[in-house]
Amino acid sequence: MHNTTIAFKLSDNLKDEMINFYKDRFVDKKPPYSVFQVKDYDCVTTLYESGKVVFQGIGADIEASYWIELERIRNNRNINSELKDKKNKNDNKKENDEKDLFLNHINTIGSDEVGTGAYFGPIIVTASYVSKDKFMLLTDLGVKDSKKITDEKIIKIAPTLIKEIPHITYTLTPTDYNKFNIHNMNKTKAILHNRALYNLKNKNYDYQKIVVDQFCTPKSYYSYLTEVPYKVTNIYFTPRAENKCLSVAVSSIISRYIYLKEMKKLSQELNMYIPLGAGSDADQTGLEIVKKYGINKLNDVAKLDFKNTDKIKELLQTK
Repeated sequence: MHNTTIAFKLSDNLKDEMINFYKDRFVDKKPPYSVFQVKDYDCVTTLYESGKVVFQGIGADIEASYWIELERIRNNRNINSELKDKKNKNDNKKENDEKDLFLNHINTIGSDEVGTGAYFGPIIVTASYVSKDKFMLLTDLGVKDSKKITDEKIIKIAPTLIKEIPHITYTLTPTDYNKFNIHNMNKTKAILHNRALYNLKNKNYDYQKIVVDQFCTPKSYYSYLTEVPYKVTNIYFTPRAENKCLSVAVSSIISRYIYLKEMKKLSQELNMYIPLGAGSDADQTGLEIVKKYGINKLNDVAKLDFKNTDKIKELLQTK
């Protein structure tokens, strides 16, 4: 026989019953944040303040079975099924984490985008190819997710990345975005990522994986491409890919660099500071633009399906 650990969240209506059941066998020195601990020869039972109960030892399954059955009778819970689902999720996470470890040890193509959360300005998508011989250069430059380094550093290192790393960048202007008329940002992102990846992939670089930050489920991503004639498949989707894969990090930095240049240009053209987000400052700036250039100007500088457009119109009526 071997030691087993069974742990689950005990329902509130069973906590007092469990405490009364074991109260004559509590150990004097209980673990931190625990309600009690009982040590039998074949099982250690611990109930924590969070409601989590843990059975450990060769008799854990037998000890736990009583409470698992009570959960079924009193609360219609299938604890064994819950434990199985949790194990499958943990196994999948472990498998994905193990895969992630290899992303910075192989040649990859990765893409990332900037501008999808901002009312003003374009959406920039970049796909980059990073081979192992570029790892030292990228490490020396301090390449990582563009959200974790300052704009000043991005402006400093991006020109080197643009020169040294093969990449393709697409810029979707506000005018073109509004012509798209999709009203689904994830679909827009999927189409742009696919376009950048397809054109870079066709340059026949020696890559082992194509990596994209998981902004939606793979099933949804591919469904957004139903009407696209040329699709890149076999993509490895992973959350926070820019932290795990150098090609995605490079794409993030290049996209951010070009986006910052475009926003600076837009500010100069309109002769006013243009905010980068979609908050109340964007509403006020939009109001200024409309007063100065007319309502139609928003079509050239903003993503009209954002809620900011309605707020700007409301502000116009109140002023």
